[in-house]
Amino acid sequence: MNTKNKEQLSLDSAARHILEECRMVLPGIQALFGFQLIAVFNQGFEEKLSTVQQQIHLASIILTVFAVALVMTPAALHRQIDPLAVTRRFIEWSTILLLLSMLPLGLSISLELYIIAEIITGSFWLGLLAAGGVLVLFFALWAWLPNFKKDGRRAVWRHVRIAKQTEES
Repeated sequence: MNTKNKEQLSLDSAARHILEECRMVLPGIQALFGFQLIAVFNQGFEEKLSTVQQQIHLASIILTVFAVALVMTPAALHRQIDPLAVTRRFIEWSTILLLLSMLPLGLSISLELYIIAEIITGSFWLGLLAAGGVLVLFFALWAWLPNFKKDGRRAVWRHVRIAKQTEES
């Protein structure tokens, strides 16, 4: 990216951005979690889902809980460590936590899609194909695309490495 079209954020602005990004992701994860919990108490849950599918659903719920925990941690860190100050380390950790939350979230959604596709189609392989396709889509949009650059450098992780080198010197 051309440096003329790029503006460096202050630590305060960067903290506001990362916390706002966490706030944007959280309602979607919470909605997913709510639907996952409601499904368990529906009458058809035991009737329509095999024991293996129910166990996959449980694994998906656990993954969603991990995603919630990871997304909510930056706000908890900020409140408990020093609510009146922002450090580069806080920004880096918050960024890493938000990015890490995408892994269990993507896996959870893919597992739920697998169950739904298998029930609808009656085919293990079509369920697996649907889930795998969505997982690849999430990887492409959430990991590959943001890090794709013509010069081959990885955007987010490169900034974390540069920040660490600056602190060490």
